[in-house]
Amino acid sequence: MFQIQRCNHIIISMSVVLAAGMALPVTADSLFDERFECLMEPSTVVKVSSETPGVVDEIMVERGGSVKKGDLLFALTTGRERAAVALAQARLDFSQRKVIRNEELYQQQLISIHEKDEMATESRIAALELQEAQENLKIRSVKSKISGVVVERMVAAGEYVGADPIITVATLDPLHVEVVVPAEAFGTIKKGANALLYPFDPVGGEYKAKVVVVDRLIDAASGTFGVRLRLPNPGYRLPAGLGCEVKFL
Repeated sequence: MFQIQRCNHIIISMSVVLAAGMALPVTADSLFDERFECLMEPSTVVKVSSETPGVVDEIMVERGGSVKKGDLLFALTTGRERAAVALAQARLDFSQRKVIRNEELYQQQLISIHEKDEMATESRIAALELQEAQENLKIRSVKSKISGVVVERMVAAGEYVGADPIITVATLDPLHVEVVVPAEAFGTIKKGANALLYPFDPVGGEYKAKVVVVDRLIDAASGTFGVRLRLPNPGYRLPAGLGCEVKFL
């Protein structure tokens, strides 16, 4: 009876050893032979809102359309702001004419230095008020801060908007590729390293990417750390949001 139990114990122990041997950890030597699952994402996503509340006058872009940095995305109504600019300009013009007219009087000592300074100060204040009015008008036309693709348009012309996003723009060239790698590979993958990327169907193919971020923090629960790659995507040939596999070189 003792011998049978001992044999069973040996068999169980060998099975545990074999099972452990089948799940070999990722090592520096085996890392470059494996493919790791990844996800292709936009390198930048910007939710564009208005700096000031108002009614949308016109939206210049549609979902799926391409935009360049500096392109006009949308504009709010500007009737009141344009009137404020015209009023501030008129006040500045008047104050400047007043300063010029009274310069001769000052030279003839018909007005005091205090009166001259007061008129000059009024002119400077008028110039600042004009600048403020122009800025209030300027912020009602919103331009894109990045080049990319419009992925969402939340409102239409005629709607009142506040601080909520109005348009979402995403940069698709380059793409960011996010990979989760076992902790055993920490220290092996270096920033600047090259990799080959294999998008899932229906895209397929092989593309070159470069490591741009290696996380310095290992997740204790999963025993993994993150790696980000930059993938050139001219012409937006690859879609964001698609799964892939990556092989480090």
